[in-house]
Amino acid sequence: MKPPLKAALFDLDGTLLNTLKDLANATNRALASAGYPVHPVEAYRHFVGNGLRTLVIRALPAGEDTSPALDELVKRTGENYARGWAETTRPYPHIPELLDELRGKGIPMAVVTNKPHDWTLLMLERYFPGKPFAFVQGATADLPHKPDPTGALKTAHNLKVMPEEAAFLGDSNVDMYTARNAHMLALGAAWGFRGAEELKAAGADHILNDPLDMLPFF
Repeated sequence: MKPPLKAALFDLDGTLLNTLKDLANATNRALASAGYPVHPVEAYRHFVGNGLRTLVIRALPAGEDTSPALDELVKRTGENYARGWAETTRPYPHIPELLDELRGKGIPMAVVTNKPHDWTLLMLERYFPGKPFAFVQGATADLPHKPDPTGALKTAHNLKVMPEEAAFLGDSNVDMYTARNAHMLALGAAWGFRGAEELKAAGADHILNDPLDMLPFF
């Protein structure tokens, strides 16, 4: 293991928060309203991770991703999610304890996610009150989505650490590619949406089975 790291970056959906059912419900309601078939919640494990528009495209039947209705479906999904994002979403077990331990060690923490920035701030305020995160980078119009490393590198700069001094914890190949593109330690959250095999294939430096397994790196 390398010397102790100086900062911890986190993905949001599937890493800190189990948001799957609320995302699935919002999308399914939009699909059903337009006459499209809906999907079981588990199917959404492979639909999420690259932003709202890509989520809707993946949920549509093959060949419908260029439908004139796409923009309206994305809009409806967003509206549905804005109303129902807190129905079932909760932090994963041991995430609050992990954040408390890292804060006790004086480790600056941040969130880097493809979820829209305003929603990200709202969710962090609800589920992690007390502002444990020194910096938050959600999706904005002027920032490329992960796995582009721009957001992660901007975050490291704001935390005043070099990229190689930071760990990036996430649950998908998108997160592992982001970490590697940013030259950060890539930690895979096996408890999340995608599972250990995808994380290994995407180049995770380490697979964690429990959030508290992150602590020895600091």
